[in-house]
Amino acid sequence: MQQALAMAQNGASLGEVPVGAVLVHEDKIIGQGFNQPISQHDPTCHAEIVALRAACTAIQNYRLPADTTLYVTLEPCTMCLGALIHARLSRIIYATREPRAGMLGSQLDLTSFDFYNHHIQVAGGLCAEQSSQLLKRFFKLRRQRKTVSAL
Repeated sequence: MQQALAMAQNGASLGEVPVGAVLVHEDKIIGQGFNQPISQHDPTCHAEIVALRAACTAIQNYRLPADTTLYVTLEPCTMCLGALIHARLSRIIYATREPRAGMLGSQLDLTSFDFYNHHIQVAGGLCAEQSSQLLKRFFKLRRQRKTVSAL
């Protein structure tokens, strides 16, 4: 999770919402990323999708190897969770909840539905305070900048 937090910080330094993701298989990072929708002009460039694209390119397969774990600093949204289900991810470990759009329990738990042909193990709360503080600092700074520029 520390690497995912470092990725989130990379995104924050570029003005992106600080979310980082790291895919791990057999104790090796096979893909990582941070939010990039602003800089890439692409609404699908969430940290999870960036990490997933990197991993799938590295392994030359659209499906992840069995026993792959995603470490992500924020509870995934609908889009990201859907992509991870299709990629056959084994486990998600997320840091902090996303109360507005989280799909692992905050708004809905998409992993609890039995109509999917693949199920993902989920755990939350690892480094939650660090991730939460990073997000809070980012949005506080963003609000301050908007206030100053409005003057």
